[in-house]
Amino acid sequence: MTKVVLENQMNEICDVIQKGGIVAFPTETVYGVGIHFNDEEALERLMEAKNRDYSKAITLMVADKADISQYAYISPQAQKMIDQFMPGMITLIFKKKESVHDIMTNGKSTIGIRIPDSEFVLSLLKKVGPMLVTSANLSQHSNTTSTQEVLNQLDGRIDLVVDGKTSDNIASTVVDVSQDEIKILRAGKITKEQIEEAIK
Repeated sequence: MTKVVLENQMNEICDVIQKGGIVAFPTETVYGVGIHFNDEEALERLMEAKNRDYSKAITLMVADKADISQYAYISPQAQKMIDQFMPGMITLIFKKKESVHDIMTNGKSTIGIRIPDSEFVLSLLKKVGPMLVTSANLSQHSNTTSTQEVLNQLDGRIDLVVDGKTSDNIASTVVDVSQDEIKILRAGKITKEQIEEAIK
């Protein structure tokens, strides 16, 4: 059984994450499910919990724009997008730094990074540190936007769900900024036109 907790039970939430647990929580897009960054065993459990394909990497969530350069190489165009859209409904795919272990990106030379525009998630990240976070659903199933929807798919597979509802049901826009040519890999609330305007 997956335990349901409230947002104000922050110490318990952090404790579970720091001990290698898997926690689902509402964001400003859809429900996310995550683990502490650099925890190999927890990543293995998360992939199994979601039935996720190992060819797919999981997004790194950080609390601050200044944190991104620890993990990724930032081009001038990417920096404009960070300044314009973060925190917000966007995930940027960067060329990863050599200091990031390949296991954390499932063998990819790139890393997806997002700063959520959610007071609760930002305070969680500030307390617990960077997290690997993906959508709180079984692979190939619909995104989740409430505690019950998360439990319908992941009950017994993860440790905690933070009770709540998301303010949206659309996942973040995903943009590859790892090459000279910027590519939108997944459309979301932030549009192609907004991105083109930002990098002019």
